[in-house]
Amino acid sequence: MRPVLDAERYDAVVFDLDGVVTDTASVHRAAWRRMLDELLGPGEFSDEDYFRYVDGRPRYDGLTAFLASRGLRLPPDRIRELADRKDAYFLEALRRDGVRAFPGTVALLDRLAEAGIAVAVISSSRHCAEVLAAAGLTDRFGTVVDGVVAAELGLAGKPDPAVFLLAAHRLGAQPRRTVVVEDALAGVEAGRAGGFGLVIGVDRGGKAAELAAHGADVVVPDLGEVQVRRADKA
Repeated sequence: MRPVLDAERYDAVVFDLDGVVTDTASVHRAAWRRMLDELLGPGEFSDEDYFRYVDGRPRYDGLTAFLASRGLRLPPDRIRELADRKDAYFLEALRRDGVRAFPGTVALLDRLAEAGIAVAVISSSRHCAEVLAAAGLTDRFGTVVDGVVAAELGLAGKPDPAVFLLAAHRLGAQPRRTVVVEDALAGVEAGRAGGFGLVIGVDRGGKAAELAAHGADVVVPDLGEVQVRRADKA
């Protein structure tokens, strides 16, 4: 059954950026692999590692978690150096190749706008504005809570729900009347922890069962499947 977002029940939807709105998760994953291949040798960083330890988290946290899974601990300065190298690889690819928005997500944004449901986008990246501009989506969101905002305010990264809660607050919506849309395990965990009215998991690669286990109320392969019902004005 296709999920339906009813404007009588929900006032706002908060989208994660990478892998939900734009096809940048694959760019991030390739940048992580390039950096970690240089550090540990080819083949030491898998797609499973990306989704389990890195996806959706601030890059310093993600790198620390991945290295810990291999029994490795590095000093904070070295962690920052390596994570920043990954960030440089990501920007290199973004500026060279651009980025596309998922058509199903854009279609859902159109339906939400028609129904009067507010939208926000969150990202652990400091490059959210540049990604949105590259995808032609700069003006589509009522508020943006990205890595820059999180750092300025000292917000914890996912699976802490702080960025989602701030986005809902800035839209003037209560968590119970807000929908969270995420493709990362840490993201759906954050949605569940924040007490949001609905957590939609987006399965871009065979993670449906894990997304559900980590907190998604419903999982879809593409947001084009999500329907929107306008409020009854009668």
